[in-house]
Amino acid sequence: MDTSSAAAPPTPAPAPDASPVAVFRNVSIAFDGPPVLEDISFSVAPRETRILLGPAGVGKSVLLKLINGLLRPDKGSILLFGEEISHMPEEQIFSLRARTGMVFQEGALFDSLTIRDNVAYQLIQEGAGDEEIDARVREALRFVDLEETFGMYPSSLSGGMKRRVAIARALIHQPELILYDSPTGGLDPVTSYNIIELIAKERDVYRVPSLLVTHRLQDAFALCTHRFDPELGRMAPLPEGQCDPHTTFLMLEEGRLIFDGTLHGLLHSDNAFVREFLE
Repeated sequence: MDTSSAAAPPTPAPAPDASPVAVFRNVSIAFDGPPVLEDISFSVAPRETRILLGPAGVGKSVLLKLINGLLRPDKGSILLFGEEISHMPEEQIFSLRARTGMVFQEGALFDSLTIRDNVAYQLIQEGAGDEEIDARVREALRFVDLEETFGMYPSSLSGGMKRRVAIARALIHQPELILYDSPTGGLDPVTSYNIIELIAKERDVYRVPSLLVTHRLQDAFALCTHRFDPELGRMAPLPEGQCDPHTTFLMLEEGRLIFDGTLHGLLHSDNAFVREFLE
């Protein structure tokens, strides 16, 4: 897949002392039962890609909804772009949420809308003109190498193509943070690799911080040990033993954060749950 075309002007690298784009401080949430997440603390720094690992049912998707203000914590605080959103009125969260891009599980496209209108959904809601919408949608689709799908409907696309359209939709506003909820779930290995390649391009060319939820170790490790090469138009492996310095890992067990660190630290963890998950 040729992903070398640009969809938007590159985002400048943040200053070294720039504040985190998202912060969790002792966050807990429950739904009429035991805590789904308990006492969670971590941050996402500018340009950083955080990979949240864990099996199904440990609270990964709930964490993404909390970070975007779609759910409210029972305890603790959440900062998004420096603003405390835990108790912020919904209408005030809209402007902050618009600065994030969200790639949902299965893509979550509207079957009744064309790809153009799916990608441009937020622009349409904001009343943007057709000429601006068409130009920006084509740029976003070019980024994911799917410009030819502009007038098509989701039912005409494969599962992998739908995920790529979902990424284009997340990028349409040049977001300051991207949230990926299991973007390769249910896809074959080749298609999964293509999706991870797009995420690496977003990380390395546009330098947008992100939080990626997955249970697929092969995808997480590929993202950490490869870098997108604009000249080649694809991902290339880093020298043996090297990892991307901007990509780090989080891991949940039964709603608790049990790991926060680098790939090296993950591979050498003495935590029994981490070791079992890696094996």
